[in-house]
Amino acid sequence: MYHRKNPFSEIDIHFCNFKVCSPINPFSMRWTLKPKPNPEVVQHLAEALGVNTTIASLLVHRGIETFEDAKKFFRPSLEDLHDPFLMKDMMAAVQRVEKAIEKEEHILIYGDYDVDGTTSVALVTSYLRSLYPKVSNYIPDRYAEGYGVSFQGIDYADDNDISLIIALDCGVKAIDKVAYAAEKGIDFIICDHHRPGDQLPRAVAVLDPKREDCDYPYKELCGCGVGFKLIQALGRRRDQPMEALIPYLDLVATAIAADIVPITGENRVLAYHGLQVMNTQPRTGIKALLQQVKKTTLTISDVVFIIAPRINAAGRMEHGNRAVALLTEEDAEQAEIIASEVEAYNASRKDTDRTMTEEALEQILQNQESDKHATVVFDPSWHKGVIGIVASRLIETYYRPTLVFTQSGDKLAASARSVRGFDVYEALTQCEAHIEQFGGHTYAAGLTLDPANYEEFKNAFEAVVADTMDPKYRTPELSIDAEIALSEITPKFYRILKQFAPFGPGNRTPVFMSSEVRDTGSGRCVGEDKSHLRLVLQQDGSPTFVGIGFGMAEKEPIACAGTLFQAAYVIDENHWQGTTQLQLRLKDIKA
Repeated sequence: MYHRKNPFSEIDIHFCNFKVCSPINPFSMRWTLKPKPNPEVVQHLAEALGVNTTIASLLVHRGIETFEDAKKFFRPSLEDLHDPFLMKDMMAAVQRVEKAIEKEEHILIYGDYDVDGTTSVALVTSYLRSLYPKVSNYIPDRYAEGYGVSFQGIDYADDNDISLIIALDCGVKAIDKVAYAAEKGIDFIICDHHRPGDQLPRAVAVLDPKREDCDYPYKELCGCGVGFKLIQALGRRRDQPMEALIPYLDLVATAIAADIVPITGENRVLAYHGLQVMNTQPRTGIKALLQQVKKTTLTISDVVFIIAPRINAAGRMEHGNRAVALLTEEDAEQAEIIASEVEAYNASRKDTDRTMTEEALEQILQNQESDKHATVVFDPSWHKGVIGIVASRLIETYYRPTLVFTQSGDKLAASARSVRGFDVYEALTQCEAHIEQFGGHTYAAGLTLDPANYEEFKNAFEAVVADTMDPKYRTPELSIDAEIALSEITPKFYRILKQFAPFGPGNRTPVFMSSEVRDTGSGRCVGEDKSHLRLVLQQDGSPTFVGIGFGMAEKEPIACAGTLFQAAYVIDENHWQGTTQLQLRLKDIKA
């Protein structure tokens, strides 16, 4: 069976930020407190940095044990980026690009239709066009061509006298496509970050840090990150200073945030400086997007929830080339026009997402499947570009592995999303007798099958989940970094915590818990539908803190009974009428 990454298997932003307290089916959270690190290491680091042991413990949990480690963590430096020529095939890639420029060949920049792909294409296209005019780009149609390198894309290159294709965020498994291109006299450079198969395409260069024979020190780059290493190498050969490449880092930061790669090591450096670019000198297209949403200062979370969905919406609802057009546009008026289009795509996506989710929830209730081990739903009219988002939405209500199917030609296509601790790709492997093709990874995948096999597949998938899923993973996990007293929460403590940003996989926003806290008597449900909980928390005479629990109204009987309880929370700031106060964003409370 041929396995490939599915057109809709990119991780959705909703997956990593699902609401764990739904008004339909509030979850009971499973709290896990991280073990305390070596006290001697913690104490030594606390003394070296002049911080308390809680801060030092948070750093040690992140693998930071020395003053030098902490310096690199808190002050990410572009000087810490690795030599791009450490990546296997980099010299061959650079020499082929230089040859194309010297011989005045036409170069095609090819990439996927999601955020990582479109930012990658925008990055390499804009950089090469600053050197050389004969550069064009190509984004495959999500529905007509599917994910990755397509025969249609290669035919386009052949028809337009293109002799070099640089594929970004795809291509590492495109063995037959690269061979087809070679028959037409077209060379390939592949910049990918997905795990290769047993055989590599016969391209001029395959840049992928996950190649087994690649000694590149950092393996977790996104596709745009690999593209950046290519332009970094090209810049070095032209004696360009690193400062010349800084304007491109906003694109890299966007891809890092959207593709849910670890924000550690080199990714942390790229994201940190990319955010600075976005907040000080954003490219014309991103500036136009920000004007649409009336936003100025961005965090990684803002990129995930504001910028990325809009870039993704173009590929979901229309075509990914509109996202590339926005990200490469230099004329402000034209950028505003495209940004308005993208905003409209996103509004349409949200309406479609909402309607499909409501229909799917109704289907689950009508079929009396609320108590199943897995969710599998199907409607032939559902929009193929949104089924991944809907799968993530359903997990907000029914916390279990979820597949959403729709009609795709004469086949059924599905997006799969999973819950923490359960490998949905492995589960699909065990059902492959009923599947035509599938691909993806642990928490997100996609598949197609014959309509006649739908019921058999649905039953098989339910059985696999029932037999193999550890019962503990049926309850959402709340990972807690440390237990602290409310008296530890001071402006200085929070100022240091803010310097842990940018947050993301590998460096999550710290979650704390405090025991024997109580509401001072002001607790109440708030919001238009009274679904949120607002408390004023105190612990043994400590200063009081406002606690906000979004979607936590069902916890009111615990919090407002006048008794002591435990609270798990993230510390953040509330800005109101010119004043700023620390507050606790509640994750869960327990009696």
